[in-house]
Amino acid sequence: MALELFQRAYQLQMQGEWDLAVDLYRKSISLHPTAEAYTFLGWTYRFQGRLEDAIAECRKAIELDPAFGNPYNDIGAYLIELDRAAEAIPWLEQAVTAARYDSYHFPWYNLGRAYAALECYRKAQECFSHALDIEPEYGLAAEALARLKLMIQ
Repeated sequence: MALELFQRAYQLQMQGEWDLAVDLYRKSISLHPTAEAYTFLGWTYRFQGRLEDAIAECRKAIELDPAFGNPYNDIGAYLIELDRAAEAIPWLEQAVTAARYDSYHFPWYNLGRAYAALECYRKAQECFSHALDIEPEYGLAAEALARLKLMIQ
């Protein structure tokens, strides 16, 4: 039942029905808490502009499963959105080394964003390049890398 609620919540989230998705994620968690459910609840909060709540849910996900990389990346991304790039870096560094993560190019890209925000352009360039090594078709990383190359020439 918890899995069904999680899947339905995800569908609602993707349709922009965030309040309904939040309710279903919470119900899923009450039946069987998972790192994924906490992380996706956090992601829904992010869509609602509730970044601090999103971070709190990701911390719960990490407590439940420290090997799951997504919440580390998400915390880093949310901190960048809050103009706290320096604070984001340790979270993103944990994401790129997490044992369980399907999309390592995301935290590499976000790590590049954090370094770019701190004007550490060479480090940012390395991170964007690493994201593209992992996923050559990742457009956001390619665009960021192209912008950086123009800046540091």
